[in-house]
Formats: sequence, C-alpha cells, structure tokens
Amino acid sequence: MIITSRSNERVKAARALQEAKARREQGLHLIEGDKLVSDAIESGARVRTVFAREGAKAFDGIETVTVSDSVMEAIASAKTPQNLCAVVETPDCAVPEAFHDGLWIALDRLQDPGNLGTILRTADALGASGVLLSPDCADPFSPKALRAAMGSTYHLPIAIGALVPTLTEMRRQGFVCICGHLKGSETLPAFARRAVLVVGNEGRGVSEETAAVCERYRMPMKGRAESLNAAVFAALMMQTILNVMQ
Repeated sequence: MIITSRSNERVKAARALQEAKARREQGLHLIEGDKLVSDAIESGARVRTVFAREGAKAFDGIETVTVSDSVMEAIASAKTPQNLCAVVETPDCAVPEAFHDGLWIALDRLQDPGNLGTILRTADALGASGVLLSPDCADPFSPKALRAAMGSTYHLPIAIGALVPTLTEMRRQGFVCICGHLKGSETLPAFARRAVLVVGNEGRGVSEETAAVCERYRMPMKGRAESLNAAVFAALMMQTILNVMQ
C-alpha cells in the first residue's frame, strides 16, 4: 500500500516534527535523506518509522511506510527530498554526573543550527568526547542542524543543561575550561587529559557568567578581522587542544 494523501494522519504527524514544539512534546525528531537514515540506524538510534519512496531501500525490523513523491515532498523540509525520511526517538540529553577524559565542547547560546551541526560534525571527526549545549542553543535535532551534522549527532554524547553549574562541576572533576574571549590571553592555559572548549553566541560571544568560570583565550589574529565564524573558531581550537593532548 502506498500513501498518496498529504492529509494522512501519519504524514501530518511526521511533518509536524519540523517544528520545535512538536519535537519537544513528542520526544521525537525527523531525519531526511538516504545516508542520514542509514547512518542513524547503523549508529543504534531508535528509529520508529521510515517513510520511503516506492522501490527505496528497506531495513529489517523497522516499520517502513511507502509514500508517493508528493507525500515525501510534504514530509521533508528539503526542497528536493531524497528517497527516505524517518521518525526517530530523541535520545536522553541529560547532563551526566561524571565526565570521562578528553575534550568536551560547550556551546553557550549558539543560535545558528548550521553552525551547531557543523561543530557536532567536526567534534566527531576530530575525536572529541562530547558536546554540551546551554538550554537556549539552537535545537540539535532540527532538520537544518541534523543535515549539517551529517550523522554525527548519533556518534557522540550530547547533553543539554545550564552551563555555569555544569562547568563548575567539571572544574571540580579536573577539567580546564577554556572560552574564546576578545579580552582573553593569547596563551593557552595548561591542561592535560581533561579540557572543555566553550564557544559562544555568534554575535555576543560567551556570556559573562560563563566566562567567569573559564580561562579566557583570544586566538591570535594576523589579519584585520577581530573574530571568526563560530564553527570555524571551534574547529581550529579543537585541533589545537587535541594536538596538545596527544
């Protein structure tokens, strides 16, 4: 059976997950694209339902609903949808009580979902231990953030919670917290196997409350630009810190 009506209740429920309110209320999110759906399943994400065009790849043990091209266009947010979309259970993003060694990335009020997804992807690629988000960050499970992360959302821990108490506890556990700051030192603080890189809001940077529990660092600039795009800064800093840790 192929669903051909955009008014179908299952189609409307899946399409609603494009909105943050529905994602929060239902504890679900929508992923789009053949590679992302396959990657989520291979990574162990709890996929509820796959919506597929006729003839698309099937997955053992996962409910697959065949839909027409018109319905797929209604479900997906992409202008040119691929063959697959899926409804996925949003994982628990509670802040852990204990943090394992390595580099954690903390995002303070980051608003652009593309930047957020890119940072997740970079953190995954470079071997970071996990990502912390303040509650007022962009939603890591929004369609744009998921597309930018390219599957990395399911490859490393993501925690959402108030940064100041979390960073304070991490310091108690032996982490050195480093934030990008225009008034910071151009010399990195000393650290060994435990560090946190704090990346601030695209326009306002790290809040003063968060900066107060961090070592402030200003990346040396040889040109005339005062700052970098948040995702670019995060990538350069991750590589620098991880090189020191090796």
